[in-house]
Amino acid sequence: MNKRAKAKTLTFLDKTFWLTESVDNPKHVASLQLLKKPESAAPDYVEALYNEVSQYDKASAPFNCHVRSFLGFPLRLVPSTRLDMHYHVQIHKVDDMSDRPALDEYIAKMHEVMLDRDKPLWQFHFIHDGKSDVYGIYVKVHHMYGDGATLVRWFQQGYHTESTTESFIPVWAVKRKRNKGPRVKFWRKMLRQTWSLLVATKDLLVIFIRLFFKIIWINRHYMPIPFSGTRTVLTGQVKSGRAVATMDIDFERVRVVGKKTRASANEILLCVFDIAIHRFLQDYGHTFEKALFTNMPINLRKPGEQTSGNKIAIVPVELAHGETDPYVRLRQIIANHRIVKHAAQHASPGAFSYYTVVIQSFALIFEVLRLSNVTRPIANLLVSNVPGPAEKRYLKDSELIANYPVSTMTPGGGVNITLMTYSGVANIGMVCCNKNIKTLQPLAEYCAEAFDLLEKSIDDPTVNIADIGEHIAEMPVSIVTETLHTESKQAS
Repeated sequence: MNKRAKAKTLTFLDKTFWLTESVDNPKHVASLQLLKKPESAAPDYVEALYNEVSQYDKASAPFNCHVRSFLGFPLRLVPSTRLDMHYHVQIHKVDDMSDRPALDEYIAKMHEVMLDRDKPLWQFHFIHDGKSDVYGIYVKVHHMYGDGATLVRWFQQGYHTESTTESFIPVWAVKRKRNKGPRVKFWRKMLRQTWSLLVATKDLLVIFIRLFFKIIWINRHYMPIPFSGTRTVLTGQVKSGRAVATMDIDFERVRVVGKKTRASANEILLCVFDIAIHRFLQDYGHTFEKALFTNMPINLRKPGEQTSGNKIAIVPVELAHGETDPYVRLRQIIANHRIVKHAAQHASPGAFSYYTVVIQSFALIFEVLRLSNVTRPIANLLVSNVPGPAEKRYLKDSELIANYPVSTMTPGGGVNITLMTYSGVANIGMVCCNKNIKTLQPLAEYCAEAFDLLEKSIDDPTVNIADIGEHIAEMPVSIVTETLHTESKQAS
């Protein structure tokens, strides 16, 4: 038995990813890494790399651990006696690595397959065509091992900042130091946990009271009411089968637009995805009488904290509606986004974590009872931003070109969009259930066009989005919108 590292105790949030998993909705996350071979690479370079990596059959926690459960309930991670490297590390040959739509479709087929729950929950797939200087690695890891911040930190440990021809250690075999804090007496630990529970319960009660006040129109400027999303071809009961699309956006351009508009990178990208998803859904005959919603992951770690596992909350954020000026839509999203951020800053992290568990539990119940097609989704899309390395990375002597995250599906469906910043570029991966659509490639194209429009609209107020199917009810405009319209008329 490999005892190089002991596995951590699973938190309740970690366990939910095991309990909510099904064949229709696996709970692994993944990434497609594209790498460029060195100029001196031999014809069998990828096969040789695969053979070299396969020799590392001793792993560190949690990559050496499987789940011990009782009647289907996960108890903890325990070390496995051996690793089946033919399962964990595989190699595949495709026709053409430069055919991105075909590669995305190939990844979608791999992504829909559930990990073997009797083995350590990860796989490492080499993908090549035997002729180009680019090859891929598709890495699949169960979400219960960690959230995006944890997985990116592990990923960086398996890569180097410089090219090297020497032997290297793959990510699953890298020894990770355990953070050993000062020992705390049992009674103090229990007292601290009890106090944290009381504070979180109080804050959670305040959240639900304020949501109730919003329902009865006493406090309209608060977080969105859960399950307020619009039913579309992308939402509803999650079934097996996935559609995947990948794309890039120059992140320096995002920073420039953010600086000009006093907006965060997340807010810029939310606006881009909002415009693009409207255009995509209009292709399927959808019209919209209200704003769509996005689920926004919130990292609950303290600054500098590097704990493993999952420590996030996921809350809905209202997007934009009723405007064809991309800049005005951005201002709407900024206002709605900061309402949620303000609520998060004025509640304990535990409260937001419990809030996530409560609303996601209802979504899960609807999914188990096959009611997701008749209930409204929590949101229409989930957008998360994972900061990656700023400088180039190398896998031995192969240069990493891009790293596209491919996430899991939330109960109630929608499209999950995850981006990872790497070497000045936002590598974006999109995934959804393909029961009603064939491909997400048009959405990727619409995202690129939406960013161009938003970028131009900052300096040119005449830039307009084509009809995106929104119906505008006769109601007073918001103060922000009214002010912007007044300023625009005065300028003209």
